[in-house]
Amino acid sequence: MYCSAMFNVAFRIVTDKTLAEEIMQDSFLKAFTKLDSYSGKVTFGAWLKKIVINTSINELKKANQFQFESLNDTNESVDINENDIVSWNELKAEQILKTMQSLKSNYKIILTLFFIEGFDLEEISSILNISNENCRTTMSRAKESLRKKLNDNGK
Repeated sequence: MYCSAMFNVAFRIVTDKTLAEEIMQDSFLKAFTKLDSYSGKVTFGAWLKKIVINTSINELKKANQFQFESLNDTNESVDINENDIVSWNELKAEQILKTMQSLKSNYKIILTLFFIEGFDLEEISSILNISNENCRTTMSRAKESLRKKLNDNGK
């Protein structure tokens, strides 16, 4: 019942089929061993998804593929040129997802959690253990990076 959905969650984060399968198995094992901590406040599927997301992010951290920039390290502003904005209606979801996978891992993860998994920014900052401000800034930069890549691919 949950296998394919949880595999897809893991795969969208780690983008490796074998690793996503391992994460899914580890997550089911964690859920089974921690079943007594399931409070029932959220659906079982939502609880399991959170385990899959955390396990996926931990795997990326182990491989040093997951880092958020310190807000103090960057002072860049995001400029959006109206002529460069892609008409989102013209793009297919598949193209957007493929382009998302080519982004830096922190951008890919934050966009996946927001647009695909449906978490709000407060939930994402909690999942990723970053400040709300850092989450908003990273989301803004991730969206801009995605726009630029989509515009470049469209030319």
